[in-house]
Amino acid sequence: MEYTISKLAKLANVSARTLRYYDEINLLKPARINSSGYRIYGQKEVDRLQQIMFFRELDVELDTIISIMNNPEFDKTRSLQNHLNQLIQKRSLLEKLIETVEKTIASDKGELKMSNEQKFEAFKDNLIQENENKYGEEVREKYGDKTVEESNKKFKNMSQQQYNTMVKLGEDILALLPKAVETGDPASALAQEVASKHKEWLTFTWPSYSKEAHRGLADMYVADKRFKAFYDKATEGGAEFLREAIIIFTNK
Repeated sequence: MEYTISKLAKLANVSARTLRYYDEINLLKPARINSSGYRIYGQKEVDRLQQIMFFRELDVELDTIISIMNNPEFDKTRSLQNHLNQLIQKRSLLEKLIETVEKTIASDKGELKMSNEQKFEAFKDNLIQENENKYGEEVREKYGDKTVEESNKKFKNMSQQQYNTMVKLGEDILALLPKAVETGDPASALAQEVASKHKEWLTFTWPSYSKEAHRGLADMYVADKRFKAFYDKATEGGAEFLREAIIIFTNK
């Protein structure tokens, strides 16, 4: 069966404008253009759009989707299995959040006693899963499954006070980074303070600290678009400057 752009848009509940944009960025090309100049989509394109929407539902950025799906080695079945696994994990997290809310209500009514650790357990699980979905493949490839699992376990066992301290450190790093970049010198006292705080921030979740691993992570901040965008959002050139500061810090 073939679809015009308007019919496909209606079928998938997306806008025709979105489909035209997908065509422009070489993400979803029509099967052909008819004699009247209309885009015509076939079954192959319908299936590809479904795959794109799976990725979007999991908050994967368009640039990443293009890179994945335009790769000649892209495996649709394997990708669908990954989607299924992630959706099951999301369902599990939702069930844990529901359970936490139910226990909190019961605790407020005096029907049971809820520990402080139990109050935040579901939120920690959610953060772990979000990081896994965004960066899990790259981090596991670089550091190994065992290291990642130990890191997740350490994070889950963190007290609320430790968690608050870690979050504050992360905020301090982002606040100081623009000022450090203004110095233009990754070896400056301010830049090295940022690198030191970054090390301290890592130790809250890393099973053990090593200078080599710290430098490796700094390299990933520049090489991976998502990491780079995170620090560049704080200040232009932030990711590369932070990497240079960390390299100097770890070579001391």
